[in-house]
Amino acid sequence: MEAKLRLHYDKVGDILYISKCPPYPEQESEELSDEVIARLNPTTGEVENLEILFFAARLSRGELPDLPIQADLKLAES
Repeated sequence: MEAKLRLHYDKVGDILYISKCPPYPEQESEELSDEVIARLNPTTGEVENLEILFFAARLSRGELPDLPIQADLKLAES
């Protein structure tokens, strides 16, 4: 079964989280672009979580980042 994407916005930290699974200590981190962090599966290198820092501030300035990732979006089974 494919993982569903979950979005969570941390208002205090101004961070948008996009997740396929809960974060865990073994995940590796990589900064994809300015203040966009990917959490990677340590075995496969697959992107499991994204963190977009200063999300509301960027949104108010019209400066949403282009994410340098490829996505295969499809409906999840219920």
